[in-house]
Amino acid sequence: MSGETERPALRVVRGEPTDAEVVALVTALAAVSAPPPPAARPRSRWADRAAGLRAPLAHGPDAWRAATRRS
Repeated sequence: MSGETERPALRVVRGEPTDAEVVALVTALAAVSAPPPPAARPRSRWADRAAGLRAPLAHGPDAWRAATRRS
């Protein structure tokens, strides 16, 4: 920085905003310009605990046959 002044990143053209209004504007601009969070990795089927749960038992006639069938 050889004697040069930096240009401001934000310039108020009209009005006299309060410090709180400027902070709110900068916060909103920072939130909008932030990159989206990384997408969650899909969960492995090997880690799925629901696979270990059994299906509900069938009731009624021929229930013993339905007990051995997988849906």
